[in-house]
Amino acid sequence: MASSKIDQIRNIGISAHIDSGKTTLSERILFYTGKVHAIHDVRGKDGVGAKMDSMDLEREKGITIQSAATYCEWKGFNINLIDTPGHVDFTIEVERALRVLDGAVLVLCSVAGVQSQSITVDRQMKRYRVPRLAFVNKMDRAGANPFRVIQQLREKLNHNAVAMTVPIGAEDRFQGVVELIGEKAYYFDGDNGENIREEAIPADLVELAAEKRQELVEHLADVDDVVAEKFLADETPTVEELRGAVRRATLALKLTPVFMGSAYKNKGVQILLDGVLSYLPAPTDIVNEGHDQKKAEEKVVLEDDPAKPFVGLAFKLEDGRYGQLTYMRIYQGTVRKGDTIYNMSAGEKKVKVPRLVRMHSDEMNDIEQASAGDIVALFGIECASGDTFTDGEVKYTMTSMHVPEPVIKLAIAPKDKGATANFSKALNRFNKEDPTFRVTRDEESAQTIIAGMGELHLDIYVERMKREYNCDVIVGKPQVAYREAISQRADFSYTHKKQTGGSGQFAKVIGYIEPLPADAVVHYEFVDDIVGGSIPREFIPACDKGFKEAVEKGSLIGFPVVGTRVVINDGGFHAVDSSEMAFKTASIQAFREGYAKAAPQILEPIMKVEVQTPEEFQGAVIGGLNQRRGVISGTATNEGFATIDCEVPLSEMFGYSTDLRSATQGKAEFTMEFARYSPVPRMEQEKLIAQYKEKKAAEQK
Repeated sequence: MASSKIDQIRNIGISAHIDSGKTTLSERILFYTGKVHAIHDVRGKDGVGAKMDSMDLEREKGITIQSAATYCEWKGFNINLIDTPGHVDFTIEVERALRVLDGAVLVLCSVAGVQSQSITVDRQMKRYRVPRLAFVNKMDRAGANPFRVIQQLREKLNHNAVAMTVPIGAEDRFQGVVELIGEKAYYFDGDNGENIREEAIPADLVELAAEKRQELVEHLADVDDVVAEKFLADETPTVEELRGAVRRATLALKLTPVFMGSAYKNKGVQILLDGVLSYLPAPTDIVNEGHDQKKAEEKVVLEDDPAKPFVGLAFKLEDGRYGQLTYMRIYQGTVRKGDTIYNMSAGEKKVKVPRLVRMHSDEMNDIEQASAGDIVALFGIECASGDTFTDGEVKYTMTSMHVPEPVIKLAIAPKDKGATANFSKALNRFNKEDPTFRVTRDEESAQTIIAGMGELHLDIYVERMKREYNCDVIVGKPQVAYREAISQRADFSYTHKKQTGGSGQFAKVIGYIEPLPADAVVHYEFVDDIVGGSIPREFIPACDKGFKEAVEKGSLIGFPVVGTRVVINDGGFHAVDSSEMAFKTASIQAFREGYAKAAPQILEPIMKVEVQTPEEFQGAVIGGLNQRRGVISGTATNEGFATIDCEVPLSEMFGYSTDLRSATQGKAEFTMEFARYSPVPRMEQEKLIAQYKEKKAAEQK
């Protein structure tokens, strides 16, 4: 390893829309930095497949499922690199990576530009305030237009995007790039573009380069005082001043520098790497905060100082052949092999560090110690994703990450009864590794239910069970995760009385339920407005418990009730016969009484769907979406392709990929992601309620 001074470390992620070339770009970066000695493509003919796609499934499908971590060196800097998936079904992998990275590269296709998944990834980067560069890839493709992509970055994502390079030639005549600040042309010679040739700007590009450089200076003048002063005084800023200004503006999230190239054709990647060193943050440039448990969760700033007490965050788990592998980002201090560290998220559980490694995709390189700013992996430590570790001197926890709710469920069971042990082993492991993959048991039907972010997400896990655990499963029909909600305020007054031999049961609960505001963060709120002791203090928690239990299963179709506030303002008790149990039961019944009067409705998940199809099939595709209760929100055409944006209920999207293929001769593709919950139409609601009643009646027989 080169010098590991902390300002010479870059922790970066590569994320983008599916098929923009993230993994290909990662492969080239590893090749130019000397980490791999031959280039293998994602869908390569050599059968090796990309280094970063280490799972067989990833190599077959040509997609990335798990984010892979690796490290490399460029010009004396250490770069920790995470290649993340583009499919929305694996969104947690992107979320996890961004939580611990300092900077990111947003990869865009020069023809397709900003696509639906680019928007999702961008939203995640904004959530974690991650500074980023954009890389317009696939400059060798027909229809490549990088300046249109920059325009889309400004319009669709509100980025202050500005070109750092301009292409020399385009499509099949793409030869290299002109770097605008240094005003030099770069060509990439040799079989794999490893020999960089620096020349003067070609005569036919001098005008364009000058115009784009001027545009860069103007954009910088808007966000940086140093350049603004020079600009107003009609002076030309120096190269150093411009580079400093781009760095400051990028770190402050006020600018997105855009680089261009073709990873597949080995052009422009080294210039992007220079950009990563020049403009993306070192760990010291980012403020990382923890919460001090000794001081009532007070915020503390963690310092990137190897001498300070150790603090690290476990952000991803993998179950390997030799036990659990825990990926950890170190925020403060140093950790050595053999150290004892404490898991703050699990009640200060003490663990020893048996082995410390740096990951290179699926290979491990042993190291003796790691310090602030590093991303490493530990072996043989039991913990969950998102746990904070310290050396015991400080009691800090890091904030956890945002985990989206699953929208689709499947009932699964092992085909062969003998494979039950492997079946539960596989489910336990996937459940622990992936917070968006949930496993529950439906007590009524005694089925095992898995829930996730989409059909592809669950398909991959079913396939992995078969391959990695030799366990074939029977898969039930996919089920939509409906919700129930009330649409108006309703009062309740319920008295629970039971007189059997000995002491009886008595409890009276009066109050009302009402919908929570649309922007509420919680799904259930309990308000205690009891005055004058009509319900004794000690029974209030029992009421809350009863209501909480009641909202878990609505009476329309048995799905959770969301967005409800329960207020109790009166009641009654008996000196002898009242108990916690009585008040809990009264609350459950009171809620049901109020719920029936509150005009309850069923909510269904609505998906944001983007379809890309050749123009001649546009009518057929829109017709198909309308039949599926789709609402078209916009269409755009570009180079013979139509992009249709719409919102469709998830329940109507099953089997859509087959229908879309047959309607467009297999030429169209679509992506979908969860948008929001929304009430189902009246007819649909009645149908769902009738089905639920039938099911209940059948079970009772």
